[in-house]
Formats: sequence, C-alpha cells, structure tokens
Amino acid sequence: MGFGGCNSFAVFETIFFIAFFSILGVVVFAAIRGIAQWNKNNHSPRLTVPASVVSKRTNVSSHMHNTGSGAMHHTSHHTTYYVTFEVESGDRMELHVDGREFGMLAEGDIGMLTFQGTRYLGFERG
Repeated sequence: MGFGGCNSFAVFETIFFIAFFSILGVVVFAAIRGIAQWNKNNHSPRLTVPASVVSKRTNVSSHMHNTGSGAMHHTSHHTTYYVTFEVESGDRMELHVDGREFGMLAEGDIGMLTFQGTRYLGFERG
C-alpha cells in the first residue's frame, strides 16, 4: 500500500515528539548545568595566587540570520576569549576573560591571579 495514510503520519508524529523532547532535554540540562556552575562559583572563596600566563585562545562562532526579505542574510560573529594560567603548584586553569583583558595579557606574564571558582576576576603583573 505504500507510504500514505494514517500510519505514516503516526510515525512522523512519533519522530517529531522524540526529536522535540530530546532537544528540550538538552536545553534544560545545559541551563541547569549553567546555574549550578554559577552557584558553585558564588560559594567558592575568592583567591589571589601567584600565576603565569601560559597560553591564550579564542573561539569564534558565526550565526546567519535571515532578514526576512528574500535571500538577504546577515551574519554575526561572536568571539569568546580564554587564558590558561599556571599556578605555583604546576596546576593549570583555563578561564574565560573579556576581550579587553585578553588583549592586555601576554604569554609569559607573571603576577597575581584573582579568581572565584571558574570565574576570572583579575590579573596584576608583579
């Protein structure tokens, strides 16, 4: 009898709901994880420790937006900045920093790193 009729609609409906709830689950999980990390950072002590800058990296993401008028598209880019610090014990931590801080820091800089959990608060060269 082919693919017509109610049977194929029921299969499509099932696949649609599975996909929808899977995506919804991922979004909810990511939100809960973000809130948990924010809460953990807030309850962590603020520490200032001797550290050095060992590496820097960026992550650029692009998003294409339809302007709604035919084939016109607008592309936006967002850059996230990360710096890896090494503390006296030899442990390393990669922290998210803003673009201004990223530009001010250079690999090999030595100073005092202030952070709270995974939250970067500042770096003073010493």
